[in-house]
Amino acid sequence: MRYYSEPDGNPHFDLKDGYKDRYIKRDESVKEKLDHILRWILANRSKLSSKWRPQPHHDVDFVTWRGHLTKLLTTPYETREGWLLAVTRFRNTLYISEVETEAARRELENRTERHQEMMYWGYKFEQYTCADNVHSSPDPGGVVNTNEAFCTVVQTRLADHRLLFSGEVDCRDKDPNAPGPPACYVELKTSAEICTPKQRSNFHRFKLLKWWAQSFLPGVPRVIAGFRDHDGVVVTVETFPTSKISHLIKSEPNCWKPTVCMNFCSDFLTVVYLFSYEPHRDVTYSVHRDSQYSFLPHWYVRELTSSQDSQH
Repeated sequence: MRYYSEPDGNPHFDLKDGYKDRYIKRDESVKEKLDHILRWILANRSKLSSKWRPQPHHDVDFVTWRGHLTKLLTTPYETREGWLLAVTRFRNTLYISEVETEAARRELENRTERHQEMMYWGYKFEQYTCADNVHSSPDPGGVVNTNEAFCTVVQTRLADHRLLFSGEVDCRDKDPNAPGPPACYVELKTSAEICTPKQRSNFHRFKLLKWWAQSFLPGVPRVIAGFRDHDGVVVTVETFPTSKISHLIKSEPNCWKPTVCMNFCSDFLTVVYLFSYEPHRDVTYSVHRDSQYSFLPHWYVRELTSSQDSQH
């Protein structure tokens, strides 16, 4: 976990720096599914057994990535990107894993060099604003390695649904008196400078919705955004308290509402099949058994089954 180091009032961060020569990129063709979360569960069963393992007549639990829940929360207002989620039940726990849509696969294959570089900019902003420890300063001259990440595991409720999910956390507050996780966590973002009323409206309606959903779920209290020019240079940095984001957009026509997002997500968790969504169409579902959508690895099923059987 790295520490947030607040930049001065005139940052001028060049986000292009290091893209050509100091960048180790994660292989996006490797689909990790839920494997990292499942390994964490196996390693921490002693902590979890009394808390999250379902008992008779208790609510059913869901295990997933924070990013999958973010997509569910934002679906009522999503008009551009569809999704495909596979759900499997094992020992009364429901596991949700994303399946790559055909549109997402095509988008990945056809990304322009400019798009690739702009994705790097977000990671580079983290390098300018994150220090390795409380006493050090950021080192923007280092290598950006997108194989490295710190993930938090969160146990929470949404209506009657008990959730166990994991999501990446960019950094934490440097203040030694800051409260513990997740209140000390900080989410970092980059966005284009806002120069026109239309850009501001789009920022409020689309980008702030995703930022809110992503940070609301694990309880991250603030989003810090670097606003960049067309050449990828950050010129201003602004803080958005997560709890106040929805108030910023109330003046927008047809603005999004957090309650609509949460109600949709809760309704979705009540029925579990393979769900599919395409913009401007209804959500559809189909049932699959022993198909290519199966994603729980044999090592997880075997380990959990053998250890539970030995307890009886």
